[in-house]
Amino acid sequence: MIILQILGILVGFGFLIFIHELGHFIAAKVCKVGVLAFALGFGPDIIKFNHLGTKYAIKAFPLGGFVSMAGENPKEAKGEAGEYLSLKWYKKIFIAFMGPFFNYLFAIFLFTFIFNIWGISTVSDSSKIGDVLKDRPATQAGIISGDKIISVDGENVSSWNDLSENLKNKADKKTLFVVERGSYSFDVNILVSKNPITRTGMIGITPYIVHSDVNFLKSVYLGPKAAVDQSVKTVKYLFNKITALEKPELSGPIGIMNVMADATKSGIDKYLKLLAVISVALGLFNLFPIPMVDGGMIILFFVEGIIKKQISTKVVQIYNTIGLFFILAIFIFATYSDLLRLGIDKLFGK
Repeated sequence: MIILQILGILVGFGFLIFIHELGHFIAAKVCKVGVLAFALGFGPDIIKFNHLGTKYAIKAFPLGGFVSMAGENPKEAKGEAGEYLSLKWYKKIFIAFMGPFFNYLFAIFLFTFIFNIWGISTVSDSSKIGDVLKDRPATQAGIISGDKIISVDGENVSSWNDLSENLKNKADKKTLFVVERGSYSFDVNILVSKNPITRTGMIGITPYIVHSDVNFLKSVYLGPKAAVDQSVKTVKYLFNKITALEKPELSGPIGIMNVMADATKSGIDKYLKLLAVISVALGLFNLFPIPMVDGGMIILFFVEGIIKKQISTKVVQIYNTIGLFFILAIFIFATYSDLLRLGIDKLFGK
């Protein structure tokens, strides 16, 4: 099982990044940019060959891939034809955009495939419990999957949203739950734990999921809709957090690998759905106007089109350096959040 989890993480991460780089590669070829290398994975070459001036390789560590274009490094660009930075501004935007676009295409394909094969899953309108997480307050209190919470501290709850809202301010408080199981109900006192990131109350349960079949035509409609909905939901969440000056809950590589490892044990449908969600997230993040990522470069080249003058390689270099520091800050914050979720803070007595 551990080997399967490791393979699930490596293949999942690697393939999503490879799909992204494939978009850049195809766009570069269309724009007649010299592609020096296109590889699957990193490290030493296992298989390699050259074709029309491009080195194609499969490498030892399948964690992604890369495309190396002539003249993409500001320090090495000479301003010659066939170099990335020498292209017209709109061609550079096209190449930058195609990476995230391919992530969206792949996500749409996966969502469509999942809906057509396994149908659609929606959260139940009731407060019925789906899964109960191990070593969490709900498990310790004897709550099981299929139970329904009907009140919290005397306040009736009839939906999952009611339950979530009610638990928000119950962190670290002993709370009375009335639980319905089959034809009878019982009371149970639970010490609600605190989400280490949002600081809100939680007891370690997930909502009950309702499944329904979907025909092919509807799945073709629902696939793109799922990708758009996922993007809108993410943007709204980040916007609300930033405007409210609140810390967003982000997942870094550790958190994503942990979720992917769990998904490999839950079935192929859940694993593929997770890949689709991550592919959307990867595409969306790369469209954000952050220096160095694709969205930041699109903004830079769009400005180049407005001023009708090619931006100097020195400016591009400074712009990318700023972006690198910004991305490192996001990476550190997300990794710290992952560690908090795993309870690493307890090792330091927090």
